[in-house]
This record gives sequence, structure tokens and C-alpha cells, in this order.
Amino acid sequence: MKFSIGGSLKLAFRPWVEGLENIPADGPAILASNHLSFSDSFFLPAMLDRKVTFIAKAEYFTSPGVKGKLTAAFFRGVGQLPVDRSGARGAGQAAVRAGIEVLERGGLFGIYPEGTRSPDGRLYRGKPGGLGRVALATGAPVIPIAMIDTEKIQPPGKVVPRLMRPGIRIGKPLDFSRYQGMEEDRYILRSLTDEVMYEIMKLSGQEYVDIYATVAKREIAEAEKAAKAAAKARAEAAKGEEPPAPAVGPAASDGTADGPGRVEGP
Repeated sequence: MKFSIGGSLKLAFRPWVEGLENIPADGPAILASNHLSFSDSFFLPAMLDRKVTFIAKAEYFTSPGVKGKLTAAFFRGVGQLPVDRSGARGAGQAAVRAGIEVLERGGLFGIYPEGTRSPDGRLYRGKPGGLGRVALATGAPVIPIAMIDTEKIQPPGKVVPRLMRPGIRIGKPLDFSRYQGMEEDRYILRSLTDEVMYEIMKLSGQEYVDIYATVAKREIAEAEKAAKAAAKARAEAAKGEEPPAPAVGPAASDGTADGPGRVEGP
């Protein structure tokens, strides 16, 4: 991936990077990044010498046919790890297990604490379960990372990217070993995640919104639906307010008819 896709990305987009010295040359580390675009998972690994492993839904690796095999090969090639989302707690537990396995092998584990792409370019509240549990279970340092302008290259729903120069800012590693063994304490998980999100906010310069991005997406979708319904209602009301066409009836011979065929008398 680094020599094929990575080389093409570097040549076409010329991404800039600050803080590469904060990525350890070896040993485990968690790369916690904001998430602006689908392309984040390609730009970040392409600019690092080491392999970065992200998680992806297992369906990408099990689809049938030639297309399915090509898709699976592609995701394996770019360092994605299949996660089975079935079970009592679904993807959450699977992501934690996957992250721990990567770090126990001494690798770099990439995670987006927001849980999904930002719907509007702002930074949203981090979900504490995955990041906090993996960090406290392994003792691996957490490195905050800010992706810059990738949402302008490939906004949600756009297939063809724009050619422009994105950036990556890599912060100093955060040590949470003081909390190790406390991964079941939800207050510790919340505190750890908020500290990481604060560092990402400083690196990215994004406006911070203290709700989950999934909630924001739902609210945006509901607002768009309500706006469409209101516009439709206004259009229908405008049609109903049109003045009726004047009635046309037979006129009297002297033009003073007050009814069909009727003439006023003296």
C-alpha cells in the first residue's frame, strides 16, 4: 500500500506532516485521530514508515465473488483488520480485542474516538469504550493526531476527490499508565477520552461539540427531513391560495343582467 497507493497519494496531493518524531520507531502505540473523511485511513498510514492497523467490519472481507475477493485483498493490503460485529455488545468488544492483539504484537493501532466521520467538520465527543479500554488494558501510549482539510478533498457522499493539499499534525504521546487496571471504571474512561479529545482539538483547531457525532448526524438528518416537509407544505399551500377563475355566464341584451336570461325591470 505504501509503495502503490501511498506513493500516488504523496505525488498527487503532497500532504504535509508535523510531529513525525512523536511516532516511536518500534513498540506499541495507539494513534487516536479525528475523522473527517474516508481518505483519513489512507493518508495517515501513507505518511508513516511503520504499518498502522485500523479496524473494519468483517463484511468487507467475506463478500462472495471476484469483487468480494478484490475488496478483501485491498482492505488487508491497507492494514485493515476484520471485526465481527455480532454478539452481545457487537463491534465494541470486538474492536477492543482487535486493538489489544495489535498492541501485544508491538504494532501501531489506529482508532477514531468519535466513532464515525464528522458530519460538518467540527470535532465531536469521543466514545470512551474502545480507546480507554485498549489503552488501559495494554499500557500503550496514546498519540493524538489531527487530520487537516481531508473533508474538503472527499466530503461524505463524494466519490471523486478534489486535488488539494491536506495536512497531518501528530502530538506528543500521552501516558495513562497511572490508570492501568482501571478499565472498568467509567469515570476514568471518560476522563482519559476527554483528555485525548482536548489534545486533538488543540492540534486541529476544530470547534468542539460536546455531543456524539452519531447524535449530530441524526439531528442533521431529522432537520433536513423537516425542512423538506415544510417546503412541500408551503408549495401545496401556495397552490391552494390562488384566486379562483371568474365565473362566466350569459349576459342580458342591455348588459344589465343579474342572472341567466334575466333583465332588470323599471
